[in-house]
Amino acid sequence: MHVLVAMDSFKGSLSSPEACRAVAEGLALACAAVRVDAIPMADGGEGTVSAFLSACGGRAVECDVSGLFGEPIRASYGLLFDGKTAVVETAAASGITLVPRERLDPLRATTYGTGQLIRRALLDGCRRLIVGLGGSGTTDGGMGALAALGARFLDESGAELSPCGASLLCVDSVDLSGLCPAVRGAEIVLACDVTNPLYGPRGAAYVFAPQKGADPATVALLDQGLRRYAEAIRKSLGVDIAEVPSAGAAGGLGAGLIAGLGAAVRSGFSVLSETVGLADRIRRADLVITGEGKTDRQTAFGKLPAGVAALCQQANVPVLCISGAVEHATELDALFDGLFSIANGPITLEEAIRRAAPLLTAVSRNAFSTFLAGRRK
Repeated sequence: MHVLVAMDSFKGSLSSPEACRAVAEGLALACAAVRVDAIPMADGGEGTVSAFLSACGGRAVECDVSGLFGEPIRASYGLLFDGKTAVVETAAASGITLVPRERLDPLRATTYGTGQLIRRALLDGCRRLIVGLGGSGTTDGGMGALAALGARFLDESGAELSPCGASLLCVDSVDLSGLCPAVRGAEIVLACDVTNPLYGPRGAAYVFAPQKGADPATVALLDQGLRRYAEAIRKSLGVDIAEVPSAGAAGGLGAGLIAGLGAAVRSGFSVLSETVGLADRIRRADLVITGEGKTDRQTAFGKLPAGVAALCQQANVPVLCISGAVEHATELDALFDGLFSIANGPITLEEAIRRAAPLLTAVSRNAFSTFLAGRRK
C-alpha cells in the first residue's frame, strides 16, 4: 500500500513537516508494510519556506533584518536545490506573530524586513523568487519592502516618507530610479491564497487590518491611505493597481510588488504542487491523506486540502482529510472520501494544540485502519 501524505501546517501547534511525520507514524502503526511518500505543503503563509525546503531540498540562509517596527531580528529565506530559486516568507520578517498582540500597530508596522530578505536573495544570485504573502502584521502597501530595494516615497513637497502604514495618507509620488539593479531580469512570483483588491470593502484595510490591531477609525484611515497610494502608483508608474486581484494581500504588499517589481501572482498551493510534481505523485498513490489546522466552509474556496482533493479526483485516487478541527462536515462530502478531526472527543482548544502530534498520529492510525478494512470488504 502506497500512501501520499500532503499536510498543511496546524497553525500554533505543528509545522507541515511535523504534521506529515505524525500522520506517517499513525499509518505505520496501522500497517507495518505501508509505503509513505510525505510532501509537507504550504500556500504562502507561515511555514512556506520550511515546506519548500522539506519537499524540494535546499537550505535556509539567515539574515539580519528589520522587524515590524524596525527592531533588529534574525530571519531567513530558503535557497532551493538549484541554487537559483529563493523562497521568501513575509511572515518571517514582517509577521503578525513576531510581537505580542497588544503591540500590533498597522500605522507603524513596515514590510522593510521582507524587502531586505528579497534584496539579500537577489544579491546572492537568485534569479527566481517565490514570495509567500501570508501571515503579515502590516498594512503599508509594500512601501517598506520597496524602500529596502531602493524605492523612495515622496509627499507633495518632495520630502521622503518613512515606509509605514501612516505614510500612505501622505504619499504623492513613487521614485524607482534607485531600485536595486539585481531586480532587473529576475522572475518574482507571489504565492498567495487571497484575491482581495487593494482597498474598499474587500480590501486590505477593511478585511485584514482589524486582525493586525486596527480599530474602526484606523481601518478607515488606512483605506483612505491605500486609495491615495494607488493614485500615486498610477501617476508615477503608469500602473493601475486598484482592482488587481491579490493587490490587497499582506496589507497591500501584493500591490507594491506587482507595481514596483512586475511580480506575478500565483496560488501558493499551485506553486508548490508544480515544483514538487504533486499531480504525478498522486497518480502513483493508492491513497492520499491531507489536512490543515481547521477545515470548514472556507476550505472549499481554494484552501490547500481542496487543491489536493481536486488533483485526487482527476486521478481517481481516494483522499482522506485529517484536521485539527472540522466544521460543517456534510458540506464537504464532495471533496473528500473521509473527513476526520483530531478532537474526537471532549477537549479544550489549548489541550488540542498542546497534544496535536500524538492526537494526529492516533486518528491517522484509526482512519487508515478503517480504510484498509473497507478495501478488504
